[in-house]
Amino acid sequence: MSDISRRDWVKTVGAASASALVAPNLPVIARAHYAPGDIVELTSTSEIFTPPRGRGFMKFSFDFPEPSVVFGDYRFGFLVFTDENTYGLDRAKLRADGNGDALRVTCDGFVWAGGQEKAPGKLVASLERKGNTIEWDVVVDMERPVKTISTIVRGVPRGQVSLSAGPFADQRDNELLGGYTFGAGDLHGPGSAAAMTTPLLMIQASPTDVFYLSSLDERVRPKRFYLAPGDTSYRVEAIYEHDAWRNDRHVQTSRWRMGRAASGDEAANLHMQHVEKTFSLPPWETRQDVPAWMRDIALVTTLHGMHYTGYMFNDYAKMLEILRWMSTQIPANRVLAFISAWDGRYYWDYPIYRASDRMGGVAGFTRLVQEAQKMGFKIMPMFGMNAANKKLPMWPTIADALTHKIDGDEYNLNWVDWNNDRHQDGWLGYMNLGVDSWRKHLEGRIADMIERYKVDAYFLDIAGGHVNSTNGDMHDGTRRLVMNLRSKYPNVLAVGEMPYDALHEFLPVYHAGGGPRWQKYSRFFSHLSAPAPGRGSSGVHEAGFQRFNTETLGIGQTSIPTLQVVDDTFTAHRDVMAAVIQRAKQRAQIG
Repeated sequence: MSDISRRDWVKTVGAASASALVAPNLPVIARAHYAPGDIVELTSTSEIFTPPRGRGFMKFSFDFPEPSVVFGDYRFGFLVFTDENTYGLDRAKLRADGNGDALRVTCDGFVWAGGQEKAPGKLVASLERKGNTIEWDVVVDMERPVKTISTIVRGVPRGQVSLSAGPFADQRDNELLGGYTFGAGDLHGPGSAAAMTTPLLMIQASPTDVFYLSSLDERVRPKRFYLAPGDTSYRVEAIYEHDAWRNDRHVQTSRWRMGRAASGDEAANLHMQHVEKTFSLPPWETRQDVPAWMRDIALVTTLHGMHYTGYMFNDYAKMLEILRWMSTQIPANRVLAFISAWDGRYYWDYPIYRASDRMGGVAGFTRLVQEAQKMGFKIMPMFGMNAANKKLPMWPTIADALTHKIDGDEYNLNWVDWNNDRHQDGWLGYMNLGVDSWRKHLEGRIADMIERYKVDAYFLDIAGGHVNSTNGDMHDGTRRLVMNLRSKYPNVLAVGEMPYDALHEFLPVYHAGGGPRWQKYSRFFSHLSAPAPGRGSSGVHEAGFQRFNTETLGIGQTSIPTLQVVDDTFTAHRDVMAAVIQRAKQRAQIG
């Protein structure tokens, strides 16, 4: 391609500029083909259904300027979000220099108020063609802290959509928003995003043509992918959110990569090559953080303890009775016993983490662990990784670790109706392990459990609930917690609830999120909310009741067989327990 740093012809293409080049009363014909570096005058409503024809998300009620630069088969625009407003590129100060292989987009000023006002600042986007892919990053300088930078890509084909290498699905004329991780911190409430485990968007234009867009970030930061459909294409926003604790006025985004592949597997494999290298994901077979006993586990049994209300499903003595019976059905050394809500009222007593007097006290818990281990069982108690009751007397000692989202608002675990008054309760703080006070407290309670009772593993609830907090790096804090404990107790297994990609580096087992692609790195068992035999009780979990599948016995194809034990499981449904155990033995080829 020839150099296009200077042109003898007008770069800007649009209805307004075209009309100035033709005689009055003659029809305007917009150009269908552009050269690299052409600037196309577009707005936020260009080429998309307005109003939306299907599900929609909040948006401006006017046309916001989005001048875009042509590169490859696409047009690239940019938006910048500070702590107080939205800024677009000032068309009068926008230029593009380069060719079809590399393009530098520079804008020496911004507009706001839908283009009615101007603001100082600078944006530089560097786009580069690498074989069949396009990569780019963006550098922004503003007078106020920059929190988010969006790349707007037009020319993206419509088709079935996949988030995080999941199944392709027909979105029809709906808009779609996906957020990495944990919904990019907006998992609940109006406008919430679909949760993503890795920042990869794929669109299947045809059976042999898959468009993909992925982040090449080397840190865990929120990414959002927003798709607004038009007749034949999507307007796509690739959104980078900066570290909430930094307040930088000079921000460089991570790299983005976009391309076409012959299949979803090919596109996903390209993305996973980056993820594996960046976050040092080890394959399951060679992991050094998996004790030998874990590789022999054929069954996980979730023994439900005390509900939030104080209702007792199983106390320590009953749990031990159940395990004694189970040892007559299956070799005990092939079973991991997950003790949920062992510490008293589920979530209400977080984060004290001491043996419950009502359940049998220290003596009862000690007997449970010791007697179960003598039979061969492995014992794993549950800990809330990011939840603390703000009504407890010890709250002031950890209050500084309460998560605050990027705008400074408190983030609380307030999406559960614990007491069934049909109101989502708000007494739980969502805690950030990136803050020393919380990480040291939780590490101390887990260490006490390991040293006092000699348990074999510990479980971190909501491990995948990463939020970009103003008081520190949550992912880094999570990693420090696990690695600190591993250095002290190398033979104790760390287990998490649901993963995102980078967690697989240091958490090898989970009880949710076990898609086939992640089996390469980790193993999974069923969530504690899965229905128990009989009426399908979710035990200590807030879900309540769901249907227990009497055909599959609740055993998934990609997870370790899991047996949920609630209040009536052992007394009324022991036959189903035996059937689940037998199915697990068959899968593990235990005679």
